[in-house]
Amino acid sequence: MSPSLQNSFSEFCKKNKFEINKKQTEILNSLEKFIFPRNKLFNFFSKKEDPSCFYLYGNVGVGKTMIANFVYDQINIKKTKFHFNEFMINFHDFRHKKKDDNSISKFVKNLKQKFDFLYLDEFQVTNIVDAMILGKLFENIFLNNIKILITTNISLINLYKDGLQREQFIPFISLIEKKSIQKELFLEDDYRTQNQDNNQRIFYPLNEKTLFKINQKFRIFTKNFKKEEKTINTKGRVFKINNYYGGLARFSFKELCDQNLGAEDYLNISQTCNHIFIEKVPVFNEYNSNQQLRFITLIDILYEKKINLTLSLETDLNNIGTSKKHSETFKRTTSRLHEMTASKLS
Repeated sequence: MSPSLQNSFSEFCKKNKFEINKKQTEILNSLEKFIFPRNKLFNFFSKKEDPSCFYLYGNVGVGKTMIANFVYDQINIKKTKFHFNEFMINFHDFRHKKKDDNSISKFVKNLKQKFDFLYLDEFQVTNIVDAMILGKLFENIFLNNIKILITTNISLINLYKDGLQREQFIPFISLIEKKSIQKELFLEDDYRTQNQDNNQRIFYPLNEKTLFKINQKFRIFTKNFKKEEKTINTKGRVFKINNYYGGLARFSFKELCDQNLGAEDYLNISQTCNHIFIEKVPVFNEYNSNQQLRFITLIDILYEKKINLTLSLETDLNNIGTSKKHSETFKRTTSRLHEMTASKLS
């Protein structure tokens, strides 16, 4: 690692009261070499290609996004950053407008005109539409010499595991294997569950006492605002926010997760709110796995957009359960919920 980047990282950790961890420093070093490869002359004679993708994976709370964000902020190149869900929404919007066979190529060429470096945070593949498109999309990105940084909780070989027609997704995995540096960040502790303050905004179990407390909290936050009704329109899908008070919205879990809503709907909701109450979050199991997946997507977006969150649940987060299908991904969600409901209001 260059002395300047190492010093900047040390100062960054000191300022934010982060422990400087050897494994995180090793990842930082590898990431710097990926973005600014050395030994160009040697590579020319050996005909060895520099990798086009840095695939960083590991458990929740180990510091993947913190390191990636730090490096991203330090580098002075044409760059852009997206939450993966947001990136795919932009792509599908572009493709919908173009409606031709060359939409993928045109999308990537437009990207290349503006950027040389693409950072995709929270990469995950959960639906067959994205699974079938990603191979061709990334192939074009690599052909246009755009470098990609990916952060994810899922190892490459386990992407889209048990997904529909997964055999058609395997070529994408092979492409990333060929073009990538893969690094796992492994730590024993989840930093997001540490240093929590007493400003908890989570209530359980679901009973009269809990309802009284959450109503009391809601009245405190909304006492200076008038009730409004907001309408969110996402490609013709109309979603009404019935309890809206100057940036604070109150929903039941069923309103947000029982309906056919997706990442774009949740993104549009987040853009109108700075604090969201979600009530009556159930225990998750095999019978409500579809609702659980929507909840995972929702929390990812609220976390990324730094939306304050207050929850009422059937039980505490440690016993909230999961379907087998989403068990690994849901670890990230519960970790984020711990952080989002324990942090000070912004």
